[in-house]
Amino acid sequence: MCEKLLSIQSVAEILDVSRRSVYRYIALGELSAIDLRTGTERSRVRISGSDVKALVERRTSSPASSGSRAN
Repeated sequence: MCEKLLSIQSVAEILDVSRRSVYRYIALGELSAIDLRTGTERSRVRISGSDVKALVERRTSSPASSGSRAN
């Protein structure tokens, strides 16, 4: 089965960032873009849902270890 492809706007809403930030993630190689443009019409960039999930997982900081502290 094909996985869902998301628009730039949808990714921006999911991540709660601007469209510009999504394009920045693409430029930095953090997200892979798929351009579905046909002919001379405007670009139709899409991003796979799994790429968005992977970005979130990479950017999620792990909680500080909960060891006991010496007083």
